[in-house]
Amino acid sequence: MDFRNYIRDVVDFPNKGITFKDITPLLNNAEALRKANQTLFDKLEGQHIDKVVGVDSRGFIFAPLLASKLNAGFVPVRKKGKLPYKTYSESYSLEYGNDTLEIHIDAIQKGEKVLIHDDVLATGGTAAAVCKLVERLGGEIVQCNFLIELSFLNGKDKIGDYPIKSLLQY
Repeated sequence: MDFRNYIRDVVDFPNKGITFKDITPLLNNAEALRKANQTLFDKLEGQHIDKVVGVDSRGFIFAPLLASKLNAGFVPVRKKGKLPYKTYSESYSLEYGNDTLEIHIDAIQKGEKVLIHDDVLATGGTAAAVCKLVERLGGEIVQCNFLIELSFLNGKDKIGDYPIKSLLQY
């Protein structure tokens, strides 16, 4: 299946000069959604995963689906002030501003194997912040998964040596 047929470009969103990769058409198609989830699962190549971290907000779509298939827990990483319990925070910059992400202080136990999932890898700031949060809790990052990688923005460079897998590359 050519998943590119289910990705819509939205010009000047959220800011002028940005072309947003909208995954909504993929999510609206049951077959594309199912096959995308299976393909992301297959990219794990049988690795053991204890927790799947999903990044606010579109990472919350596939991360729980993958966690269910992996018999793993799901951990939400949210924007500042959205989690109800004690958190660790990490600030970062992205292609159109700055932000802060948070994770519950008890979300991951030392030594747990962690898969990080988000919808898009762009400049890498968000993914690098999530990696730092997982590492602070003692989690061992097995892989970072993305639906889309915007390779021309070199986001991989900020993540370090963690394996990165994506469904689509632009």
